[in-house]
Amino acid sequence: MFRRRRREQQEQVAEATAQAPTRESGPWDADEPHPDTERIDLGGLRLPHNPAFDVRLASVGDQHVGVVVLWEESSLQLQALAAPKSSGLWEEVRAKIKSAAKTLEEREGPFGAELVGKVTVEGSDRAARYMGVDGSRWFLLAVVNGRAAVDDELAAAFVDFIKDIVVVRGDEPMAREESIPLRRPNDQAAAEQPEVRDNPFRRGPEISEIR
Repeated sequence: MFRRRRREQQEQVAEATAQAPTRESGPWDADEPHPDTERIDLGGLRLPHNPAFDVRLASVGDQHVGVVVLWEESSLQLQALAAPKSSGLWEEVRAKIKSAAKTLEEREGPFGAELVGKVTVEGSDRAARYMGVDGSRWFLLAVVNGRAAVDDELAAAFVDFIKDIVVVRGDEPMAREESIPLRRPNDQAAAEQPEVRDNPFRRGPEISEIR
C-alpha cells in the first residue's frame, strides 16, 4: 500500500512538472505550458485582464488585425503575425522600421533588441518604442506610444502585460506576415454556446473597435 501511494505521489509530481512553464514569462504559445490566469480571449490573442486598461480592437474593414491598449496617456499597440517555422521575423521587421524611421535607436530590452526614439506621425514627432517577440510560427509586435515610450517605470505595466499574453497561432496554413485572426470575446461565446443564455446582468470585458 505504501509503495502504491509513493508511486501515485511520484506520478502527480511528474504530471505537475510536465505542465509547469519552462520559461519564467511569456508571451506564451498556446501549445506550451503557461500559467492558468484570467485572460480575455480574442481568438488569436489571449490578453491578461487588467481593469485599468482600456482594450480596443483595431480593424481594417471587417477584419480585426490588432489590439490597442490605452492607459495613463500612453498606448500599446499589439499585432500578431504568422511567421516561418524555420526563422523569426523580428530581425527583418526591425531593419525595415529602422530604415523608415532613422531617428530610432536600437537597445536591449526585456524581450531582446528593441527600437526607441521619435517617429513622425501626421507632421508631428511622437515618442515610440518597438518591441518584437518571435514565437513558434508567429511573431508579436508591440509598439508603445506616449509617456510610457520614454518612461521605463511607467512602461513596466505594459511589459508585464506583454509577458502574460498567449498567442494562438492555430494549425491552418497562413501566408508569411499575415495577421493572425482576432475576434470579439462575445463572438466566440455565441458560437460555442448558441443555446445557452448568459446572465444579462453579468458584466464581461468591454472591447470597443478602432477603424
